[in-house]
Amino acid sequence: MTIETPIFITFFGYLALMMAIGFWAFKKTDTVGDYILGGRKMGPAVTALSVGASDMSGWLLLGLPGAVYLGGLGESWIGFGLIFGAWLNWLFVAKRLRVYTELADNALTLPDFFENRFNDPKGVIRLLSAITILVFFTFYASSGMVGGAILFEKVFGLDYTTALLIGSFIIVSYTFVGGFFAVSWTDFFQGCLMLIALVFVPVVIFSEPEIQHNLSVIDPAMLNFISDETSLIGLISLLAWGLGYFGQPHILSRFMAIGQVSDLPLSRRIAMGWMALALIGSLATGIAGSLYFANSPIENAETVFIQLTHAVFNPWIGGLLIAAILSAIMSTIDSQLLVCSSVVTEDFYLKWLRPQASDKELILVGRFGVIAIALVAGVVALDPQSSVLGLVSYAWAGFGAAFGPVVLLSLFWQGYSRNGAIASILAGAITVVVWKQLSGGIFELYEILPGFALALIFGVVVSKISPPAPATTEGFKAFNASL
Repeated sequence: MTIETPIFITFFGYLALMMAIGFWAFKKTDTVGDYILGGRKMGPAVTALSVGASDMSGWLLLGLPGAVYLGGLGESWIGFGLIFGAWLNWLFVAKRLRVYTELADNALTLPDFFENRFNDPKGVIRLLSAITILVFFTFYASSGMVGGAILFEKVFGLDYTTALLIGSFIIVSYTFVGGFFAVSWTDFFQGCLMLIALVFVPVVIFSEPEIQHNLSVIDPAMLNFISDETSLIGLISLLAWGLGYFGQPHILSRFMAIGQVSDLPLSRRIAMGWMALALIGSLATGIAGSLYFANSPIENAETVFIQLTHAVFNPWIGGLLIAAILSAIMSTIDSQLLVCSSVVTEDFYLKWLRPQASDKELILVGRFGVIAIALVAGVVALDPQSSVLGLVSYAWAGFGAAFGPVVLLSLFWQGYSRNGAIASILAGAITVVVWKQLSGGIFELYEILPGFALALIFGVVVSKISPPAPATTEGFKAFNASL
């Protein structure tokens, strides 16, 4: 038996399990509400790990360890920002969004919620939101496909394009079949495997005698949270990642899908515990890689987890650990594809083309929407020089700035108007796109911060100039009274 055979068997055995879950979920998907939100029946543990796994993605096992491998613990500030932002999202957004979306004519998608929240029969805000989601999720889904391609390329010796095609086919398959049930339950198992891998790998590496020796002579700068090269703009940029949580459709949809509002506190505790341990493990993996490969640096920093797995572990264990990387990638890209599919189904097809469409027809449209979005994202991912972290940061900023202020103001401010919401989305999205093209000085600041700030300002100012209609105000009062 060659060393590749155990990895192959373990790895594809895991993939078979994910596909089996997809077909199990297929039998439970009868309505478009089941396909998009799982019928709002998800339990607290599945919701928590689905939020965590779909949030962290391949970035947790590829992008972040790679950044720490190169730059040391100074890169950990992004983790602090994310933990704080995620906690605030659970604390302030989760309950209100779950209640309001159900009251707002059982809205299944974020654009659907915005249309009902602002009583917009013309569907302007719904269309604008849907377009924004499709644009930025194309980049986000591409990051997952790049991560999957890197994985198959390094593990099985495939060329980049072939690896991209295989990885994309696997991820698209079970999302196409099972919808939200499949995505959430696979996320649950994937989240468990990711956490085990991120705790197990650095513990084993640091127990190696050679690593303990290298630890005594490591460059102190690698272990400093703030180094001489840390700038104020850089520090603020890393912390600003936390703002993105308020506007991520694939995370917010989990809040909308939980079965009981009373389950949210337990779900929050599970999610935050998972996230804290996973981030610590990711940071430790990056440091472990810098120690292990101190004398023979690796070419692509984002493959440090893969390289450690190959170098240290038994092939059978290595197969499971490599499957954890695919878990991280799959758990996010399937969520993104499902959100895009939901937008195509609910916010384009049902709204504009076939208002009388049956559930069976809508589910079919949703499934083919998954394929269409995957094809577009795959084209973007064809560049083998694409950075997982770079693609994620752009999409994360786009959603955080375009939707974060709209979600917060929609849930907490009675005076927020439809025109104010439209102004927020446009200001946030345009600022992110323009800011990203500029460089030098203040423009090195992560684009989510100026985008979020301007979206808030435009939303408030335009709402003051053009106040909400009485029906919108009454709807907010009814929601507030129901809490």
